[in-house]
Amino acid sequence: MAKEKQTLATEWNFDNSYARLPDMFFSKVTPTPVNSPELVVFNKQLAEQLGLDVEKLETEAGVEVLAGNKVPEGSLPIAQAYAGHQFGHFTMLGDGRAVLLGEQITPSGERKDIQLKGSGRTPYSRAGDGRATLGPMLREYIISEAMHGLGVPTNRSLAVVKTGEPVIREIELPGAIVTRVADSHLRIGTFEFARGQGEEELRALTDYAIERHYPELKTEENKYVAFYRKVLNRQAALIAKWQLIGFIHGVMNTDNMTISGETIDYGPCAFMDEYDPETVFSSIDIRGRYAYQNQPPIGKWNLARFAETLLPLFHEDQDEAVEIAQDAIKEYDELYYSHWLKGMRAKLGFLDEKSQDEPLIDDLLGIMQKHKADFTNTFRALTFDKPENTPMYETMEFTNWYEQWKKRLERQEGSKESSRELMKKSNPAVIPRNHRVEEALEAAVSHEDYCVMERLLNVLSDPYAHSSDQEEYAKLPEPSDRPYQTFCGT
Repeated sequence: MAKEKQTLATEWNFDNSYARLPDMFFSKVTPTPVNSPELVVFNKQLAEQLGLDVEKLETEAGVEVLAGNKVPEGSLPIAQAYAGHQFGHFTMLGDGRAVLLGEQITPSGERKDIQLKGSGRTPYSRAGDGRATLGPMLREYIISEAMHGLGVPTNRSLAVVKTGEPVIREIELPGAIVTRVADSHLRIGTFEFARGQGEEELRALTDYAIERHYPELKTEENKYVAFYRKVLNRQAALIAKWQLIGFIHGVMNTDNMTISGETIDYGPCAFMDEYDPETVFSSIDIRGRYAYQNQPPIGKWNLARFAETLLPLFHEDQDEAVEIAQDAIKEYDELYYSHWLKGMRAKLGFLDEKSQDEPLIDDLLGIMQKHKADFTNTFRALTFDKPENTPMYETMEFTNWYEQWKKRLERQEGSKESSRELMKKSNPAVIPRNHRVEEALEAAVSHEDYCVMERLLNVLSDPYAHSSDQEEYAKLPEPSDRPYQTFCGT
């Protein structure tokens, strides 16, 4: 939707536009109260951007809202219905442990979903308890805020509240709720659900999505095709950003791919240390469907499923609609590659475009893979012209590549300082290293020590600062006989 009229909100300022869709798209629910809510991490900066009173949210009454014990004025809590292809298999889904409180209209006129995750059972919970545990909720907070700092479109985390109640998984764990903030939670899977309801429902949802996210398309000759192309470009750009920082989502099901182009669902995600395109972290991705190198083609596969849902809106003639969809999806590869190539040029300090850039980039990645070079620190070393800080240093192949790279920089217009600044803005000094995230979670969950996490969050808030206090967090983990593995705990 177009920006709302600006307000001076210092309280919750809810609208509930999604709840004005047909009833099959959601169920009205009430978060399940918890016994002893305790605020353990709170994003004051985000609260201010949302137009909320920071001091009030930190009071007992404010924490009651963040815990789901109290529904704020203007809120209409709902759980959203959707479907999804999970590891390639279609299934009906929905918010099984999340409740959308409403859409906060911020002082700048933006509309943001406010969602409680881990707030109890809903009609879509199936056999689940609707609860979440502290570790995964803190993990979502850390990674989502790190992604925001890295400049990647993402949902954000406003707060994590301990519930004071145990949650039974394999063992008894402390329960928690995260307050998630997003442009919306409209997913490809939401449209897959709508297609199953009927063309009228599909049209209502799509018109809503256009009005909310891309109102400029309403005057297009075929606004539905224009909408699809807009989402396709957003997703291509998003996945390119993932690849450029070594981020592996881990669960790229269609119910986790948003229409707004935001990253959501930080379950089994992780960041790559040594460069290996086949890297997989998720314990449930046993065949590597969502490996690092597969993220771009899986994005295209998901978008093909999205096109299938929109066929009735593309054209009344089925064959014509399929042809339109096929023409549109063909654009994905070029769009993704152009976003990725632009980003890689920036990472290497190229201020212009040359035909030799692509083989230079490919050669570097090949050398990095061969020598098991750290992805982030290699580009960081090049940024500050310290090739000796890479494991490829003094090998013949890297020496040859380095000379070619230097010659390429010398031939471009623009100063060395401009090139260096571009690299500093494109190559983070720090990422949420997996061992650092685990260290913070262990301290918080096992020892109720949140200082480790607070220090990590502070360092990750400005990853392109290249400051002295980030040096320690750029160090690699100690060698391990066991590969790092993540679990879908969120």
